Amino acid sequence: MNENQIASSILDCAIQIHKDLGPGLLESAYKECLFYKLNKEGLYCVKEKAMPLIYEDVKLNCGYRVDLLVENKVVIEIKSVEHLNDIHLAQTLTYLKLGEYKLGLLINFNVSLLKYGIKRVINGQL
Repeated sequence: MNENQIASSILDCAIQIHKDLGPGLLESAYKECLFYKLNKEGLYCVKEKAMPLIYEDVKLNCGYRVDLLVENKVVIEIKSVEHLNDIHLAQTLTYLKLGEYKLGLLINFNVSLLKYGIKRVINGQL
């Protein structure tokens, strides 16, 4: 599967979770549900993947962690906030750059319709 096909499956799962649970839960609840649902759908998914920072050939473990990494290709950053802002976008883009991934999905579950809480993030450096 390519990144766009994976993203489509991810969004289908996220939309179903949002329909079932609605907004207002903690980020961790949505993360666990999405992790469960993606695995159930047969997608390889890693939760809380460590993202080391490499600076001048030194690997620094700074505590960066991707919420979910699907098929070792698509980064998912989950939020449950009133509004997404630039720092959330920057965080997702940083994960893409650190891991050299092409596509990320920033998903805010705290919205009335999930389509209003989804941002596709592309790593333009690859």
